[in-house]
Amino acid sequence: MRKLIFAVSVSILCIIQVNAQADSTSPALGIKGGLNLATIAGDDVDDLDSRTSFNAGIFMEFTISERFSFQPELLYSGQGFTILTRNQDNIFDTDENVEFQLAYINLPLMAKFYLIEGLFIEAGPQFGYKLSEKIDSQPQDGGGDTEVDRDDSYIKDFDTSLALGAGYKFNSGFFVSGRYTYGLTNIYKDNTIFENVDANNAVWQFGLGFSF
Repeated sequence: MRKLIFAVSVSILCIIQVNAQADSTSPALGIKGGLNLATIAGDDVDDLDSRTSFNAGIFMEFTISERFSFQPELLYSGQGFTILTRNQDNIFDTDENVEFQLAYINLPLMAKFYLIEGLFIEAGPQFGYKLSEKIDSQPQDGGGDTEVDRDDSYIKDFDTSLALGAGYKFNSGFFVSGRYTYGLTNIYKDNTIFENVDANNAVWQFGLGFSF
């Protein structure tokens, strides 16, 4: 997966260079980042709260017509969820809620439609690769982090989601946006104690960006 992400990144940069030499309407390279409110959702999920984290990365917007464009992105995304320990009989031996921290590299492939100049809506699939997994038993104190070994993890390495969003792009190149992504695949591995648990990543993203 890391080789795939590298190959996609190199391909994007090559396309930028080729199109920039070809015409004046070359794809626009940009950067973006913002706030994540992440949790997991599903029929078997209960007593959870959202985890606050962030997202950051790069994108490239290909103009197809006056109103349509295609925007692939490469984003770091902090996800996961918070377990409400007051509802868990204190099995975590802590007075604080426990934060389950997941970090992904995500590749959203967004189709954008401009309703009017600047105002857009967007939708598309997102493919994610899990970078790391931690359990933080003391999120308010900045300690208590326990790294989960990949071989011992119940969480799948790959995730597929659907992303929907909207935003406004100013003439200066700055934009604001909001997006919701919901997992199309169960996050838990098969052949584990959680294989029949219905649980999917669910993330609200709010952020700023700039298109060069």
